Amino acid sequence: MEYTAFRKLRTIDVNEHTEKKNGLTYLSWAWAWDQINEQFPGTTFTVYERETEYGPCNYFTDGKTCWVKTGVTVQGLEYIEMLPVMDFKNRSIPLEQVTSMDVNKAIQRSLTKAAARHGLGLYIYAGEDLPEESEEDKKRKAEEAVVIAKIVKEIDDLIKERTKDMDTAAKKAFAEKAIKPIIGSYNYKACTDLGRVSELLAFLKETKGAA
Repeated sequence: MEYTAFRKLRTIDVNEHTEKKNGLTYLSWAWAWDQINEQFPGTTFTVYERETEYGPCNYFTDGKTCWVKTGVTVQGLEYIEMLPVMDFKNRSIPLEQVTSMDVNKAIQRSLTKAAARHGLGLYIYAGEDLPEESEEDKKRKAEEAVVIAKIVKEIDDLIKERTKDMDTAAKKAFAEKAIKPIIGSYNYKACTDLGRVSELLAFLKETKGAA
């Protein structure tokens, strides 16, 4: 059987069935399961288990933290997803603190991500697999943001002084000529590129006093 699910599922708009928590977007597993089965009846899912002295266990552990392993099979093709058991801040929960509720939530999230590998809602996970910023990078960005804020304040003062006697049309023409070519838009206050705001400040200083 030809696998056609991805092309079809990736075009479905899932935005109305998501919610945001702590900066991440989550898709409802119940809705995802309903949709994927409506499009491809016979779809199945698997929650992988390991054997223990107490019987089958639906999570895995390295003795420190835990993770779950699930799979979703569409048109005979299975995609497997492994996901850490995490708290509400998306941090791995230590083994001794894990509850059955934590595992259940992880399983549902893992199944949703396994379904996304088939295309359903894949776009909402864009960027999630990028490496985390180091503390050094975070510090550098924070320091850069302070510098940018000071430059933008100086730009703001220069522009106000330059345009104080201009009418609306003249102000728009000034922005079109001076701001947009450098920043890429009229909204220099929203620019987070240190190079661009520095270039705009230099330009305004060089042309200070020009009509």
